[in-house]
Amino acid sequence: MTDYGHELAFGSFLTPDARHPEQVVALTRLCEQVGLDLATFQDHPYQPGFLDTWTLMSYLAAATSRIRLSGNVLNLPLRQPVVLARSVASLDLLSGGRVELGLGAGAFWEAIEANGGRRLTPGQAVDALDEAIRIIREVWATDRRGGVRVDGEHYRVHGAKRGPAPAHEVGIWVGAYKPRMLRLVGRAADGWLPSLAYLPKGAAELPAMNALVDEGAEAAGRDPGAVRRLLNVSGEFTPTRSGFLAGPPAQWVEELAGLAVEHGISTFVLGADDPTTIQLFAQEVAPAVRELVAAERAEPDPQARTAAVEKQREVVEAGAAPALAVRPTPDPGVRLTEHGRWDESTRPTAPPAPAGQTYTPHQQAVGAHLVDVHDHLRQELRQVRDLLEQVRRGIVSAGEARGVLNRMTMRQNNWTLGAYCAAYCTMVTQHHGLEDNSIFPYLRRADAGLAPVLDRLEQEHVVIHDVVEGVDRALVDLIREPGDLTALQRAVDVLTDTLLSHLSYEEEQIVEPLARYGFYAGQV
Repeated sequence: MTDYGHELAFGSFLTPDARHPEQVVALTRLCEQVGLDLATFQDHPYQPGFLDTWTLMSYLAAATSRIRLSGNVLNLPLRQPVVLARSVASLDLLSGGRVELGLGAGAFWEAIEANGGRRLTPGQAVDALDEAIRIIREVWATDRRGGVRVDGEHYRVHGAKRGPAPAHEVGIWVGAYKPRMLRLVGRAADGWLPSLAYLPKGAAELPAMNALVDEGAEAAGRDPGAVRRLLNVSGEFTPTRSGFLAGPPAQWVEELAGLAVEHGISTFVLGADDPTTIQLFAQEVAPAVRELVAAERAEPDPQARTAAVEKQREVVEAGAAPALAVRPTPDPGVRLTEHGRWDESTRPTAPPAPAGQTYTPHQQAVGAHLVDVHDHLRQELRQVRDLLEQVRRGIVSAGEARGVLNRMTMRQNNWTLGAYCAAYCTMVTQHHGLEDNSIFPYLRRADAGLAPVLDRLEQEHVVIHDVVEGVDRALVDLIREPGDLTALQRAVDVLTDTLLSHLSYEEEQIVEPLARYGFYAGQV
């Protein structure tokens, strides 16, 4: 058993699909919204069906505020080391220290060569990666005097100026599988980032591979524990167990915690583009894995660990609050239109909580999460309305993070607004899809008395979907005939009236049941 003691982190591995760029942006924002630490992206510069990963990360750095970003992993043969070092440092400075460097020696050599790269043998690729890491670290080392000088076989840098330095100590995480590469990770990198799916024998191969990383670190005089162990994983949430990471969330928790305490994996990166899977991973699996690993680290003996877990449960139950402290966000009560999409007076109400019901801190947090998600949607809606007003005035923000207002032509403004509205509407649709396909069916099974409320909420989701499509149609019309914002303003006003009313109603009716029952069976 090997546990290197790193703090656990959880991330996503998203496909940079060029056919649906707005979905990639929306999924990344969802990852941040549900609490993931990291969003990563494939990098295949020779693949025309993918967005350029570096351009995508730069855009996402401005579109998010907390989540860290990384390639998974960047294709070194098509990215010159000095330029890459300065690109990483620049984006890290601009994003407030939120960039990490996932790096690979290269694969698919025919495609690399077809796009102007050099075809290398496996041994040459390892040597080139070693040289590139040295160059990157030298460029970042602004405290050293003189220029960068690395006289390698594949990269020769003679006198390049240093800098800029990143905002934080950027981790260099290397994708590696073969012995020479694994020893290189231990000698020169900050993290090892393989994909579990690429290991023919699965997790059974991790001990031998970890040993090679450790060997490389020790040979270089490094502490093997300084090298973070990351892992790309994939799986499926299903009602019953059918394989590794194929089963209910509780199974995922058990299996990922085992990878952490037995093999030292401290960062789990989920390969999935499905919003429901991402949300379950972030909100149900990640917190429970952290708790289980913390208990294991505190009490490594199995019997003592069981006792510690039971004691922890007793403490939580003893701290149960007599009342739910979560407060739904009230409906503003102001209507911008006479939308007539539904009659609010006919809305059913949920059954009251049982007499004497108490709520643990975890249950309080579950109830509060729905309000937090809705508040994020409300904030995004305010930004859509603000952007519409800026278009009306002929002024748009090229990025609030940069704090600079740029004047554009009306057509440029319209396209900017269209991209933003499209991303927002995608996020609303994904949120409602998660509720309809996962959370609501579970609540129906947990409490039959909620059925009328859930039926009504699903009906309103259908209405809001139609309203969202109305915004899209208005955007298309505006792009065809720029200048008249009347129809778009009306569509956004209807979206505002329906969505704010719906979100408040939903919170009033199901925040308490969510706190009581959780998101899935066995959660609370």
